[in-house]
Amino acid sequence: MERRAVPPQRLMATMLAVTAPSAATLIVLVGVTALSPLAALAAYGVIAATTAFLIHPHLGDLAAMTRWMRSLAQGVDAEPPRPRHERLVVDMIAAIAQLRRTWQSKQSELAKAARWHETLFDRLPDPLVLMADGRRVTRINEAARAAFGRDISGRDLAVVLRTPAVLEAADAVLGGAPGQEVEFTLPVPVERVFIARVERLGAGADGSTAILALHDITTVRRIEQMRADFVANASHELRTPLSTLLGFIETLKGAASDDAEARDRFLGIMHEQGTRMARLINDLLSLSRIELNEHSPPSDRVALAHIAERAIEAMQPLAAAKRMTLVARIDAATPTVPGQADELTQLVQNLLENAIKYGREGTPVEVTLRPAGRPLPTAAAHLTAGGAVAISVADQGEGIAREHLPRLTERFYRVDTARSRTLGGTGLGLAIVKHIVNRHRGALVIDSTMGRGSVFTVFLPAASGDET
Repeated sequence: MERRAVPPQRLMATMLAVTAPSAATLIVLVGVTALSPLAALAAYGVIAATTAFLIHPHLGDLAAMTRWMRSLAQGVDAEPPRPRHERLVVDMIAAIAQLRRTWQSKQSELAKAARWHETLFDRLPDPLVLMADGRRVTRINEAARAAFGRDISGRDLAVVLRTPAVLEAADAVLGGAPGQEVEFTLPVPVERVFIARVERLGAGADGSTAILALHDITTVRRIEQMRADFVANASHELRTPLSTLLGFIETLKGAASDDAEARDRFLGIMHEQGTRMARLINDLLSLSRIELNEHSPPSDRVALAHIAERAIEAMQPLAAAKRMTLVARIDAATPTVPGQADELTQLVQNLLENAIKYGREGTPVEVTLRPAGRPLPTAAAHLTAGGAVAISVADQGEGIAREHLPRLTERFYRVDTARSRTLGGTGLGLAIVKHIVNRHRGALVIDSTMGRGSVFTVFLPAASGDET
């Protein structure tokens, strides 16, 4: 460190302070006439000059050390001074330097710990929100940004969570109340159920005084609802075929036990009813599996053209039985979609099976796959932010009255119950289609004209980078 001269006023003040006892002694000697004033003045001059000569280098060292310590306090990495005198000063500088190195080491450890905690906060799987007074959001983690679709730091929590119970709990905890827990539902884009836990924190450097943690319990609630639905629907739909089977079994065990003709006829009916029960159970299990994962969109990239071609090939025998033809119109420019291949295959097959089942014998079923143009139908308007793909299946059946269209995708809803059961329908095919579409964040549009037929069109978002 550069050594600078000691300011004259500091040297003078220090010298006067050090020589004050000598000056007082000389004044007393002059007062008792033991020493003449001139001799006393000369003696004080010698004492003052000697004192100044002795303390000047030490004051320089102290001044240099003071400047170095101020630099350290301001965060400046300055070189320590090199004193010319006094081992005490040298030891003091060495101690301060050691203290500085220790402080820097601790500061580095604290910085690493802070970065680790920041990373931990960001990587936790549940959405977390730090709040200050007035519900002002000071920070959110990555899971919260994904759940809300944006970073809301610096804004009111009500920007993304408008549930009164959650906001009231946040206000109460921020106001000093103990932690609170609230269950609520977010209806869009797909209904999800959360438990919100709000806890009080000590005041943070950014003003944060409370934390909001969201725990997604959608899967738990879906399992509970599916269990209830399964019991209710299965008991209702399985009762008729099961009663038929039991009735014929009792008949075969009794009066018809020796009647070969009746036995063959009853066994045929029993096989038909057993097959119907198997189809129903398979559809119920399939629907339950899709509903369980509906809140979690698939991320694989799927070529819908390949899936449509395979589904058409698989449905050819069913169409041939009714002398129907399957016509494919696939646009080669159709982009891929983010999806789950097995579910999309089931979607296309269900639409084809529905068209073959309710189309007129000997008529064609048209399958069209194309990039979706704009403007899209109202039901698919949310897809306008990016490219979309449309796949439609058109039949030439009797058509569906318009008042039935909104309910077609409900479980077990049938326009003509007797005809549907005669044709082997379970009442779940379009419900499965709807939930697959929901999981893929798409839209289903149904258009039908009485006497001319129906068109079922599914719109799906194009994969990122493949938008048209």
